[in-house]
Amino acid sequence: MNKLALKGDWNVAKGKLKQKYGQLTDNDLTYEHGREDELIGRIQKRVGNTREEIEQAVNEAFKA
Repeated sequence: MNKLALKGDWNVAKGKLKQKYGQLTDNDLTYEHGREDELIGRIQKRVGNTREEIEQAVNEAFKA
C-alpha cells in the first residue's frame, strides 16, 4: 500500500491499536493529515514490526 487511507473515527482505531500493541502511547499515535509515513514509522520503531505488519494492523483497526 502506498499511502494509508486514514478515515473514519481515528479515536476508535487508536484504541484498537493500543489493545494490540500495549506499548504505544497517545504521542505515538498522533495523526496529522498527509503524514501517514511518519505515523507508520513511529509505530514501527516502538513495536519493532515490519512496515507491512503495521499497515495491516492499522487497516484492520479501521475495518472492525
